Amino acid sequence: MKTSLSVGMLTLLLFLGCSQEKQTTTQQTIPPLPVETITVKKEKIPIWKSYTGMTKASSDQDVKARVSGVLEAIYFKDGQYVTKGQKLFKIEQGEYLAALDAAKAKKRQDEASLALAKADVKRYMPLVQEGLAPRATLEQYQAQEAALEAAIAGDIAQIQKAELELSYTIIHAPINGNASARAVDVGNLVGQGEATLLTTIVNIDPIYAYFSPSQADADLFGKYKSKEKPDAFAEVPNANTKVRLKGFVDFENNSIDPLTSTLTMRATLDNKEHKVLPGTFVYVNLFISDKYEFLMIPPKVIFNDQLGSYVYIVDNNATLQRADIKTNYSNKYYVSITEGLKDGDKIAVSALMKLKPGREVSATDVTKTKGIKAILQENNLLVQEK
Repeated sequence: MKTSLSVGMLTLLLFLGCSQEKQTTTQQTIPPLPVETITVKKEKIPIWKSYTGMTKASSDQDVKARVSGVLEAIYFKDGQYVTKGQKLFKIEQGEYLAALDAAKAKKRQDEASLALAKADVKRYMPLVQEGLAPRATLEQYQAQEAALEAAIAGDIAQIQKAELELSYTIIHAPINGNASARAVDVGNLVGQGEATLLTTIVNIDPIYAYFSPSQADADLFGKYKSKEKPDAFAEVPNANTKVRLKGFVDFENNSIDPLTSTLTMRATLDNKEHKVLPGTFVYVNLFISDKYEFLMIPPKVIFNDQLGSYVYIVDNNATLQRADIKTNYSNKYYVSITEGLKDGDKIAVSALMKLKPGREVSATDVTKTKGIKAILQENNLLVQEK
């Protein structure tokens, strides 16, 4: 029995020894975790603020008939892009041509009468001087001459009016833009008693985007902005393809809305390809300044638990360490860190689901391609001073 116990103890010791050896061997064979890191640094970073906004045409013109008549022709298609001065409609011209001809004829008639009156004045002038004709007759001819000169001036004005009304029978585009569907058809009587709406033209290049920052944001913006007309861009959410329009802020209202404590502002945006139409919901991104230094990191590398926010840094021993942080300003591109990090810290930005404190890693620095400046460069957010 004693021999059996000794054999059992020996077997147990051998088993435990093999298990410990196997465990030690397993621990020693775990390779370092490959991770990418970025080196953080407090530096001047362009600060952008994002707001919701709505687009509006930069110009919206109603095209109306200014004279009455039957519509004879339409020279564009519904929805067509038209240019300023392009011919759009024609109203029957017969009445206006006749009025112009009548005004011109009246002028010729008055000019003939004026010529006769001048001849009478010229003929009677020496007779009166010699006492051979009464002065009253001369004065009548002189008055007639002056009246005819006034009549001719009125004829000229009537001709100009007739020419103007005739010109209104050909209706041109007042601006560049997209025409709406025509509001009338050929054969309709237009302009009878009112200025009939024919179509509407909207200019959407440039296009406006109106947005309303809070009063506090507006005050900070006014205090820290780096440009008189700050850069801005608008993005269309949930679009099938990425749509970004670049521009600048060129207007802010002169009063705060008392109901919302916001200030209406406007961005003027390039829209040459007409990708965005009026009434589109957009995110307006407003450049504030790049004169101040911040320590920024990408949002995706931040973890949160009951103790707060933290990131993983790689220490000098190539080991992961938890670093508790406090954040301030943020957007979808970066987060400002106020506590917990310092210049030169290396933050793990890959294999995020595998990171654990004390884990040995094999780090590759990717600051040049995945650091904050690289992210800003990729998204065209590095503003150049003009």
